[in-house]
Amino acid sequence: MTSPAPPRLTDRKRAAILEAAVAEFRQAGYDATSMDRIAASAGVSKRTVYNHFPSKEALFAQILQQLWERSRESPELAYRADRPLRPQLLELVRQKLQLLHDEAFIDLVRAAVVAVIPTPERAQEMFKRVGDKEEGLTVWIRAAAADGRLNTDDPVFASGLLQGLVKGQAFWPQIALGHAVLTPEQRDRLAQTATDMFLAHFASE
Repeated sequence: MTSPAPPRLTDRKRAAILEAAVAEFRQAGYDATSMDRIAASAGVSKRTVYNHFPSKEALFAQILQQLWERSRESPELAYRADRPLRPQLLELVRQKLQLLHDEAFIDLVRAAVVAVIPTPERAQEMFKRVGDKEEGLTVWIRAAAADGRLNTDDPVFASGLLQGLVKGQAFWPQIALGHAVLTPEQRDRLAQTATDMFLAHFASE
């Protein structure tokens, strides 16, 4: 059995650039981070950085794209008609909170918000991506409603309410106010409380 081929030099350099950029953006923020600093941190030339990424904005966008993709690594939890609603929804909420527990994710989203707020078009695109990755919860709510187990004719609205409960404690305070990410105990309390509040209003069982 042959061993896997080692990564190509260009791939290793690209990975080093991305790793260095994440560290720089987290530490200094978007505006204060330069391609020169990233190149020095990655141990490559500035030309090499530009060979992989034509601009700082393109590099930052690639980092955000990786975050969105990483947030999708957990398998989507499909609605199950043969299972009680609460454990299903609780698992979905806990999955969401696991991403929001990632300090690197929080730091980079904070930098992203600062970078895009002055440009409405960029802000709209970034938050659209965030909305896209939340579609799994909307799908679950739509399926449960179609099965007659949730009382809502607007799954997007219902999903937004639940997302607001979660983000109001585990996302926006960390982004806007610099609060620490929640502890495991706080995440569990939030997951159970948000789930119970949602089902108290929408569940038909």
